[in-house]
Amino acid sequence: MLSVTVLLAAAMAGCAKPPSQNDHFASGPLAFQDQTITGSVRQSASARLQQPMPDRIVSHGALAGRTLEVATTADIILKPGEVILTFDDGPRAGKTPAILDALDAHGVKATFLMLGSAASANPKLAQMVAQRGHSVGSHTYSHVDLNTLSRQAALDEIARGEAAVAEALAGAGQGLSPFFRFPYLSQSGYLRTSLLQGDVVVLDVDIDSKDYYREPGAVVAARTLDRLEARGSGIILFHDIHQRTVDMLPGFLDELAARGYSVVRLAPRHDGIFSRSVITAQASAGIGS
Repeated sequence: MLSVTVLLAAAMAGCAKPPSQNDHFASGPLAFQDQTITGSVRQSASARLQQPMPDRIVSHGALAGRTLEVATTADIILKPGEVILTFDDGPRAGKTPAILDALDAHGVKATFLMLGSAASANPKLAQMVAQRGHSVGSHTYSHVDLNTLSRQAALDEIARGEAAVAEALAGAGQGLSPFFRFPYLSQSGYLRTSLLQGDVVVLDVDIDSKDYYREPGAVVAARTLDRLEARGSGIILFHDIHQRTVDMLPGFLDELAARGYSVVRLAPRHDGIFSRSVITAQASAGIGS
């Protein structure tokens, strides 16, 4: 069985526990409702918390910023006025391609944290994301709250998701990036440290767009911009499974450029997964609940 190498560490504050798995999945791992429920997002990178608000200067014209190559979560340190765009839960037919078109039109790259179940069902879409220059990471296999599982079951769920996304990408010769996000941002110190010590780059959230709320895209865009203005920089959470996100993204990117922000492309310092110790061939003995 696939698993993840594990070591115990200090607890990491997470987000509110989702009400139930059935609120997110209607009748199986691919029958998504057009809503995801998460709790409030807590800041987790002290370096980013200390960044000052950027000056509102005229746009420099080019929205695309630098490429930030990282090997660990601690490497993700943004300058004032910089954002990282992330999209969870895809790929989704009819949604993900439109998201890609909007990003291409503005010349920026994002990071997509894919579900293993969705990547397996839509391998061509998963490959399209990577082929168009975006980083692709994982988000478990079925979007279960990992804190409801035993330790070993949680590690296996993470490994299964990573393997499924990697397999989908391999069909076009593309590689999986070592980026991972916890579903519902629900984690434990044990799980987080297990991943970090397995060379996984855990992506936290600085600005939650809450695009899973049933609201017009304009409301999502305004809320996200307000939170970005208050904070000055950060990792933004979107989902490439909602039509409202598709609808608001072009205007949102236009406004980012108008306000002088730049979109940082996040990339792994070492390509592929084969130099990492995350996936092992056999579950570790004695790692239970």
